[in-house]
Amino acid sequence: MIEAALRLHGTPACTGLARGPLHILDSDPTQGGAPMSAPSRPDSAQPHDTNRESQSLRRALTEASAGLVELRGATSANDARSIVEFQLAMLDDEVLSAPAFALIEHGVQAVAAWRIAMNAHLEDYATGGEYFRARAADVRDLRDRVLRGLSGVALANVPSGSIVVADDLPPSRFLEIPWVGGGIALFEGSATSHVAMLARARGIPMIVDVARAHLGSPGDALLDAENGVLIVSPDAESVARFERRQRARATARARDRTYLEAPAFTSTGERVLVQLNVAERGELDSIEPEHCDGIGLVRTEFTLRTLTALRDEQRQYARYAEIVRWAKGRPVTFRTLDAGADKPIAGYTLEAETNAYLGVRGVRLSLLHPDILATQLRALARAAALGPVKIMVPMVTQPFELEAVRVSLDTSVRALRDAGIACGNPQLGMMVEVPAAALTLDLFDADFFSIGSNDLIPFLTASRRDRDRLPTLTDPLQPAVLRIVAAIVAQARSRDVEVSLCGDMASEGRYLPAILHAGVRTISVAPAALAGVKATLARLRASAGG
Repeated sequence: MIEAALRLHGTPACTGLARGPLHILDSDPTQGGAPMSAPSRPDSAQPHDTNRESQSLRRALTEASAGLVELRGATSANDARSIVEFQLAMLDDEVLSAPAFALIEHGVQAVAAWRIAMNAHLEDYATGGEYFRARAADVRDLRDRVLRGLSGVALANVPSGSIVVADDLPPSRFLEIPWVGGGIALFEGSATSHVAMLARARGIPMIVDVARAHLGSPGDALLDAENGVLIVSPDAESVARFERRQRARATARARDRTYLEAPAFTSTGERVLVQLNVAERGELDSIEPEHCDGIGLVRTEFTLRTLTALRDEQRQYARYAEIVRWAKGRPVTFRTLDAGADKPIAGYTLEAETNAYLGVRGVRLSLLHPDILATQLRALARAAALGPVKIMVPMVTQPFELEAVRVSLDTSVRALRDAGIACGNPQLGMMVEVPAAALTLDLFDADFFSIGSNDLIPFLTASRRDRDRLPTLTDPLQPAVLRIVAAIVAQARSRDVEVSLCGDMASEGRYLPAILHAGVRTISVAPAALAGVKATLARLRASAGG
């Protein structure tokens, strides 16, 4: 047990406060923390049998796949299911396992062969640019799942309510942990990784990029994911202060919820439409449609994680229809695939881009796969028969990109009508996140604009969205950001085109005054932020005497 409190600082990935026992996950679950190069069973005592070792690896691969299939069946949320499906696709890819089988043919035992081959993959991910950083946890998870099968080591249980500390946490491991209270602190990881997305969807406090330190024997811990601090073995005074903050936070959240049913206004009485950002229908379970003004962003790429899903029109339609029906006549804006960067899809996205955040992603990638784009547009047009659907195109930079999508949409609608299939004719708009587009909006034939601050800010300031190393550059309140937002709003209004802001900037109460001052009157926020945003808007109006 550590006698003195230890404070470790990191980067918030999902805000919140959690208190519980510290649970440290070993870097190699088959070794209990032993070096990854050491074999985990004494196969070296036997003569090498190539056939036996190959069969052992095939059996372990099959068992790992079966475990993922079971996990997928036990997971109701579409975002989580899609991540598991992606891992299954990776595990079924012979390219992943071929190097291990080749090593076995050269006399290396199965455990060591699989470990060497997968560690080589991990090295490639570490040196392959930002595109692969968020996927490293998936590769590490597959490595460890198969190693457990080869070694006969059971997966360690994590007690409910624990503060989990690890180098990184793969999405499937996250899904296996009973998250009732507790939180996550990762020495590595990324605030934009899939596990961070899962944590935010479920409200689990999480920090990443935590300063490394020897934690000693596990004890109690406090996780302050609002300020990015992990306190190990806290003293009584620290615990008392933390508990007061938890009570105050719970009281504030309850107070904020009283504003959910009321519409939002500016201090001068102008209506502010507050919509939602979601990835799948499950994120709406705790929200009534009457509490929002529709859905301003559906991130479709989080529910379409495999090439098979991209080609399945009926499956897409069913998922889109669920959200449209939930909205009960309120507008729902679906973003076409924003795959690429930290959201790769095997067989669809390009590999080995040095900086895929600025590369072939979003509409640039969609136009390279016109058949897959048409499939998504057909599914969306069919969903538009159930309610007001809008289609938003990401990463638009030049007018011809939006026009190409419009041609595909018109063609899809005509084909559906000719076939007697019920459909609507959705509005087609664009995200404004590339500065080149923001400065030339008059050239775009868009039915609406939506400001994507998550990418616009780092693109505008030549900074990285996945690391908070340059806080002055990523600050949404800096003059360059506010000026370009105001310019976008002014250009849209001059053409009588609807404009909104759907980036995470809108979910933070401290940014709302600046957003309103820039002229924005429609915002889209995370479901967990809805009550707080509406409460902040009400307080701003009250303080101004509105």
